[in-house]
Amino acid sequence: MRKQKGFSLIELLIVVAIILIIAAIAIPNLIKARISANEASAAASVRTTFTANTQYSSTYGLGYAASIAELGGAAPCTSSSTTACLIDPVLTTGTKSGYTFTSTPAGGAGTIASPYTTVEIDATPVTVGTTGQRSFCADQTGVIHYNTTGAAIATAAGTCAGIALILGN
Repeated sequence: MRKQKGFSLIELLIVVAIILIIAAIAIPNLIKARISANEASAAASVRTTFTANTQYSSTYGLGYAASIAELGGAAPCTSSSTTACLIDPVLTTGTKSGYTFTSTPAGGAGTIASPYTTVEIDATPVTVGTTGQRSFCADQTGVIHYNTTGAAIATAAGTCAGIALILGN
């Protein structure tokens, strides 16, 4: 009788067990890395939105933009006060990298006679613990703040200023 070549069932089970152990160790680290990348993207997008709002204010004389949608526009974009073409179309939709973004102006009517004088920009994780752990905000000062619970921060004028600061701003 010929000797058959191949792997025994025990050898295959040991290999599968080793692969499962490695996966059990690696998957949580990959999830943490994705959350960290989403948070970095959210903080950068809050900064971008603030910068675009400042440029919008000086360009159009209406104060801060009434919404994030006014700061962007679909390509090809024609610059106006309703589509300023200052941020990318992905951020213009209000959702990017697992975060939802809002920009809420206050302190005026958004006209040349009564421009918006304050703004609150908020980045909230779509699913806390999966797409991000912290929420971020900035106001007209340009300082980025964060909340470790992931709850929305800048829900009304002045709420962002009372939240913890990101060091190194």
